[in-house]
Amino acid sequence: MIMSKDYQLKASINQKLIEMGERERLKELLRAKLVESGWKDQLKAHCKDVVREKGLEHVTVEDLVTEVTPKGRALVPDNVKKELLQRIRAFLAQHTAL
Repeated sequence: MIMSKDYQLKASINQKLIEMGERERLKELLRAKLVESGWKDQLKAHCKDVVREKGLEHVTVEDLVTEVTPKGRALVPDNVKKELLQRIRAFLAQHTAL
């Protein structure tokens, strides 16, 4: 199986983030920023709406994830995305030996 250069680069970056513990720090930062921005509450309310519309006995976790994921991604505030991207770029700048 031949991997594309983009895939190899992403895998290499991800591996470096994991090895250095930065991935976990970024995940914690993301969680905190999403709670702080109200994203978590908005998504929770959307989940409740979906369950109400379809009926509890007719919704599986998989259905809920499929229904809610696009809205969840769209609701992530731009400033949160920018901050994470800046942190990743700073990390890569410090560890250019990828």
